[in-house]
Amino acid sequence: EPVVRPHVWTWEIPIYFFVGGLGGMSAVIALGALLFHNFDVARSAMWAAAIASVLSPILLILDLGRPRLFINMLRVFKPQSVMSMGAWILVAFAMCVVPGLIALELHTFHLFVGATDQVLRVATGILIFGSAMFGLLLATYTGVLLGVTAIPAWFLHHKLLPIHFGTAGLGSAAALLELLGHRIVPLNAIGLFAAAIETVLFIWLNLDKHGAADRAIHEQHTGWLIRIGEVLVGPLPLVLRLFGVVPFAAISFLLGALVSRFGWMSAGQVSGRDPESVFASQKV
Repeated sequence: EPVVRPHVWTWEIPIYFFVGGLGGMSAVIALGALLFHNFDVARSAMWAAAIASVLSPILLILDLGRPRLFINMLRVFKPQSVMSMGAWILVAFAMCVVPGLIALELHTFHLFVGATDQVLRVATGILIFGSAMFGLLLATYTGVLLGVTAIPAWFLHHKLLPIHFGTAGLGSAAALLELLGHRIVPLNAIGLFAAAIETVLFIWLNLDKHGAADRAIHEQHTGWLIRIGEVLVGPLPLVLRLFGVVPFAAISFLLGALVSRFGWMSAGQVSGRDPESVFASQKV
């Protein structure tokens, strides 16, 4: 019998992790683009963030089964609960992104003049700044959420997971914008940075082994899923970008980020059902 209760999350959660990470970091890129007056990239990034802010609660509700359960999560504010804070971060993110996108579109098309346009400009900056801050939290809190559980394969790598999820979200956001036609040097630099960090994390994961305690992420089909995902977000897109094959690098990163989320979910399920892993993790 399992010593700890394995998670009961279904396919919607890894997709939520992927979409939330991409959307959150899209808002971060939008803020950077706005600061450097690149309104085309800022608009595309904010559209990606806004779509993610709509899809994310839908995915959570599908996993929970009833919309009421998601609303109930917002009835209590628990700073000590990562899951409670995650729900509030998602709501705050959506409340900044959607009006931020509307304000940006109104300012871009100069529908107002004079003092009204100045107020709109300030509001756009404040809302996009808020979107970026909450987006950064949205992209990384999921890694923290996994790390604070009793699942050995997750809590043994509680330092790696937030970095991995945040970097994967950043690289995914840059990759999506490049596939949408924004072939600019800063996005390519972000893609290179994300792929380089993921390559380092891939090496770290392979060196930081704990035997039976975390064998779910090194063996069987779960280990293969994680490794395939890490290769697709790390070494492969890094090499492709160095050779200037940006579209394939972007596709590789997006696919790898999604596969990696499913890999970590599967590893958690296998690890939670393995009593030997649980007992071995207590000795680490």
